[in-house]
Amino acid sequence: MPLYNSIDRKVLKENLMAEPFIRRTISLYRYFILENPHEFRDQLYREWAELNCFGRIYIAREGINAQMSVPENNFETFLNSLKAHAIFENIPIKYAVEDNGKSFYKLSMKVKEKLVADGLDDDAFDVTNVGKHLSALEFHELVETSEHIVVDVRNHYESEIGHFKGAICPEADTFREELVMITELLKENKSSKLLLYCTGGIRCEKASAYLKHHGFNDVNQLHGGIIEYAGQIKQLNLESNFIGKNFVFDERMGESINGQVIAHCHQCGNSCDEHLNCANELCHLLFIQCTACAEKFEHCCSIECRDIKNGSADQKQILRQAMTPKFGNRSVYRKSFRLVKSNNLEGSGAELGQKPTL
Repeated sequence: MPLYNSIDRKVLKENLMAEPFIRRTISLYRYFILENPHEFRDQLYREWAELNCFGRIYIAREGINAQMSVPENNFETFLNSLKAHAIFENIPIKYAVEDNGKSFYKLSMKVKEKLVADGLDDDAFDVTNVGKHLSALEFHELVETSEHIVVDVRNHYESEIGHFKGAICPEADTFREELVMITELLKENKSSKLLLYCTGGIRCEKASAYLKHHGFNDVNQLHGGIIEYAGQIKQLNLESNFIGKNFVFDERMGESINGQVIAHCHQCGNSCDEHLNCANELCHLLFIQCTACAEKFEHCCSIECRDIKNGSADQKQILRQAMTPKFGNRSVYRKSFRLVKSNNLEGSGAELGQKPTL
């Protein structure tokens, strides 16, 4: 059996859409020392490929982080297969809030240096000295009080479309940048109760240890993240304190938690929380675009990109060499969403589909 995918992406997506069965989207993670992550990766790939599982799985010497979809008819077999590996013993599994079964179109399993690309030296602090884990209900009740500071440890494009009420949402591009910003921002609040949250909980493990190392005394984290919170609060029939949409790293790009739309189109400023990547293959910028602008710009982030997308192969080859460094720059996204936040679109060029000047 091949231990990697070799089928064209377009074919894979067509096959996914034609599947007659239902898939369940799940996520799981665990920090666990693996003596041979490459060997474990190959073994797991064989097992999960046999069950027709799709997903994006990262394996490192420190454990596993997986977001995946499993065919409904193979789900019990999948759960039983986990029992063969010590790393999965009693591992919490989080189920997608909104699930159309089309979250992943292939099985991608990679061995990484770390589960979360934080750029930190783990030997510089005790990564096992994490914060107090709070249940969804405990976190929910604390958010409704005033004796705390709620901190979103995700990137800015995630919190832009959804976050907890009253949360601090640093405009960070990377997790490492986020930790530095939080530490500096809250340096006068080291005795305050901090409530950290992220998508599924894994980033909070490292963030809470980092903050405790830097002198924060009362660090707490949402166990299971936003995904677990949404499921539990729904079961308890409580009004969610998370507003908007939870950004997810798969084909869905988001799942609504409470039905509210709190973000805006980066091109016209209208209410919208739909992320997409620019259809110009030389750009691929992640941004928010409403249906009207999607039609006007043909799913591109600018008139410039629309023209390039529709250009000849020769033109694209020339531009690939001359313009690639300009495209995909995350600062473009940052400027576009800041324009929307400032409610100052008129005359900025954003509504005309022009990239803000770097």
